[in-house]
Amino acid sequence: MRDRVDRLVERLALYLSGWHDHLSPGRQAAGDPNGGAVGIPAIAPNPHGERFRNRITIVTGAASGIGRSLAIQLAAAGARVTLADVDGDGARAVASSIVGAGFHAAAAALDVSDRDGVRALIERVVAEHGRLDLLFNNAGVLVGGPVEAMRPVDWERLVSINILGVIHGIEAAYPRMVRQGSGQIVNTASLAGLVPMPWSSAYTMTKHAIVGLSAALWAEAIDKGVHVSVVCPGFIDTNIFRTATYRSGSFRSLFAEIGVQPTPSRRGGARDPARRGRRTAA
Repeated sequence: MRDRVDRLVERLALYLSGWHDHLSPGRQAAGDPNGGAVGIPAIAPNPHGERFRNRITIVTGAASGIGRSLAIQLAAAGARVTLADVDGDGARAVASSIVGAGFHAAAAALDVSDRDGVRALIERVVAEHGRLDLLFNNAGVLVGGPVEAMRPVDWERLVSINILGVIHGIEAAYPRMVRQGSGQIVNTASLAGLVPMPWSSAYTMTKHAIVGLSAALWAEAIDKGVHVSVVCPGFIDTNIFRTATYRSGSFRSLFAEIGVQPTPSRRGGARDPARRGRRTAA
């Protein structure tokens, strides 16, 4: 199962920058005739369909960007996906489009920093379906700028969402998967979890934490039938940059200081965006 998820995420990387900003949620929900179902008609039938058919799946941060593309791919592969996001309306719009395209999806408003809320969602999904097969801890936020410009609230927000948000998902899902003897947890880290990222040291700290947690938990969980992976995308131009807090200019100026540019959205699909980032599977 782990290899199947890894291959799915790898396939996602090849298409992500052409899909994640293809249509606004409003056009998706309205059923736009030109690929209005969030690009789903463009990928059906999905070759992973039999492998993921009826897999009970939760994706956090699923209203936009990587989370939205993961939810689309998984649903098109036959999974039963719950899209969770602090932007409940956005998650519902994407889920509505997925259902409109003939696949299975539900949506929930969720702040992953709320331990009780995360547990309640996972318990509700398990109560409805009897199990949980896949959890994608994908939600995250960015606060950028030099360390001396960071405020206490910045550190607290980054830790509460980027680290504790993942921990809350693991706390609620992992014991259930151990009892099942099966399941996979996929944590979204970042290229910043693998290499130094100046002017975003606080964010980098949180992503290194997720890489370390994922690698250690993989070794602990493997003999219990549960698999753990960590995904480390490169710079992909998603909403995380537009909703971020910047203590030193905008994300464009921040990236100019670092000396990189995020992979842009492309309506016609990217040549090979996977070359612009790195992915590791524990």
